[in-house]
Amino acid sequence: MKGEIMNRNILFLILGVILVGAVVLMNSDLDLKKPEVVADIKPAVIYDMGGKFDKSFNEGVWNGVQKFTEETGVEVMEFEVTNETQREQAMRRMVERGATIVLGVGFAQADAIAAVAADNPDVQFSIIDVSWLDSPNLRQYAFKEHEGSYLVGVAAAKASQTNKVGFVGGMDIPLISRFACGYVGGVKSVSANAEIYQNMTGSTPSAWNDPAKGAELTRSQIDRGADVVYHAAGGTGVGVIQAAADAGKLAIGVDSNQNGLAPGSVLTSMLKRVDVAAYNTFMDASKGQFTSGVQVLGLAEGGVDWALDENNENLITDDIKKAVASAREAILAGDVAVHDYLADNNCPY
Repeated sequence: MKGEIMNRNILFLILGVILVGAVVLMNSDLDLKKPEVVADIKPAVIYDMGGKFDKSFNEGVWNGVQKFTEETGVEVMEFEVTNETQREQAMRRMVERGATIVLGVGFAQADAIAAVAADNPDVQFSIIDVSWLDSPNLRQYAFKEHEGSYLVGVAAAKASQTNKVGFVGGMDIPLISRFACGYVGGVKSVSANAEIYQNMTGSTPSAWNDPAKGAELTRSQIDRGADVVYHAAGGTGVGVIQAAADAGKLAIGVDSNQNGLAPGSVLTSMLKRVDVAAYNTFMDASKGQFTSGVQVLGLAEGGVDWALDENNENLITDDIKKAVASAREAILAGDVAVHDYLADNNCPY
């Protein structure tokens, strides 16, 4: 009997050793799959007006930040700007806290990041929607929003029953006119006599976070016959989407995939892959592969696109799919050159 008990204990001991070894091997395998990270990296991000959960631009960046943290285990310090005076202060505070790479979200942070980067040459900086600064320790991302907007313009024209569509911008600046012009070009490529109503929400940064105003402008366009309304308005766009849904019309989202905000009422979303910019910034820094300069992301680079998923698949007919696919191919082949409003502050469509 004692022998049997001893043999049984030995067997359990052997099994235990095997199990522990298997767990160690599994964990080792998982560790091997993690991206190599520089030990002393300390990343930080400064979100802009509207906050990181604006369902649009800032949240797209947040998605990229979360992906980086999930893959590497490296936490990212963050700050959400609520007034204009905080931008430079927040960046300097991050540097004081030991940040080795700081990401600024949006063109409004250009002056702040230029000043802080100049004062801290040993710290790496990156900014989205800026391409005109000259700093050796700064990476800048620009997007060809006009190309993505052209695609959703094609979809809007194909989906419209009234031949009247709308556009609601956030802050009245040339960058947002770039979205609008690309959209008009896409609409006109399908229906040359289509009517396109356009409104900007305002001329100050608060225009990015005014859903009530966005809803008001959308209702006005719908009252004039628009049955598809595209927004490039940050958090204000939540009001655009809701107003269109309430009226039984269609909205088009922007930046992030907003199809799920009102399933069945969002025709599609113009994806501006700011998540990719955020992820690449921190991942490159973590691997010691950070480079300065300007990176321009358009359709060919996967920087812009349109969204098709379970939330809008019933709205996208084969005709719409074919038309958008054809437009995409023409742009990539160079057969269609979507006009860039920023090139001459003019929209020829």
